[in-house]
Amino acid sequence: MSKYRVVVVGCGGMARVWVEYMLKREDSVITALVDIKTEFAQAMADRYGLTCGVFTNLEQAIQETEANLVLDITIPDSHFQVCTTGLRLGCNVFGEKPMAATMAEAREIVQLAERTGKSLSVMQNRRYLANIRAMRDLITAGTIGRVGYVGADFFIGAHFGGFRDAMDSPLILDMAIHTFDQARFITGADPVSVYCQEFNPPGSWYAGNASAICIYEMSDGSVFCYRGSWCAEGMPTSWESAWRVTGEQGSVLWDGESAPYAEIVTAGDQTGKFIRDCTRVEADVNWTGSSGHAGCLDEMFLALEQGRPAETDCRDNIKSMAMVLGAIESAKLGQKVDLRDYWR
Repeated sequence: MSKYRVVVVGCGGMARVWVEYMLKREDSVITALVDIKTEFAQAMADRYGLTCGVFTNLEQAIQETEANLVLDITIPDSHFQVCTTGLRLGCNVFGEKPMAATMAEAREIVQLAERTGKSLSVMQNRRYLANIRAMRDLITAGTIGRVGYVGADFFIGAHFGGFRDAMDSPLILDMAIHTFDQARFITGADPVSVYCQEFNPPGSWYAGNASAICIYEMSDGSVFCYRGSWCAEGMPTSWESAWRVTGEQGSVLWDGESAPYAEIVTAGDQTGKFIRDCTRVEADVNWTGSSGHAGCLDEMFLALEQGRPAETDCRDNIKSMAMVLGAIESAKLGQKVDLRDYWR
């Protein structure tokens, strides 16, 4: 019998990425496909030649197949029910972001994971890129000294159509958690407070606010500033954002696509110089892990093997979720919001 007996919940387009990854693992077998529409689950089974069970009820699927791992690839509003059902029935859970639709649900999931001794690991695939890991290494090695400012710009004119066009906060709710989580990842700091202004600029094809500026105070004393828009035509940034991090002795730049680099104050006496000379420091891009979803899933499985929380375990990821929901609350109130009570 395979070590991991897997139930896939949610058989839409994104599930294909997860299923294709699972089919490459020798230690895992998909025992069930679950979807509220039987035909979706059956179509997934047919697509990949799977002979597993097809269900509309997760609890029944777990019990009948003796599963021990649930993959939650459902819509955000379903994450709480799927995750808590899996945890309650003795399964670990790997799930798509966000971990839940509300902070109350997220806190309850964390508490249930603690009580059951099981885990929910959340998909934050944009941590698993060689260049962002090289950027983090530059910063954590002390190359630019103590960090004071982190800035990320995200400007893309994304014509999705569908549900995003009708959302109240499409940018922050559906996309910004990636950048917020990346900011935490590269600095190792947690959010303390946020002030956010959402707006919908002229020319926007979204019903809700497709642009935002967020200012976060972080636990290391630094400030993280996010500027973003999903209706910015022309000169797009990368999907990974464009980054500037400044520290005591220099700065790091990353355009989200090419390798990051730093410029630090050149050694030696520069007394009296108005603008000091700086020396460029190239990042060491040496991470050999898989990229994107595969890299995050590799880490989730490795964490289970080693009996430790994954990098994106729910107890950590709730802090990135707090940055999202806190920003929306700040925009509604028109004032700074303390985030520490969100995730503690």
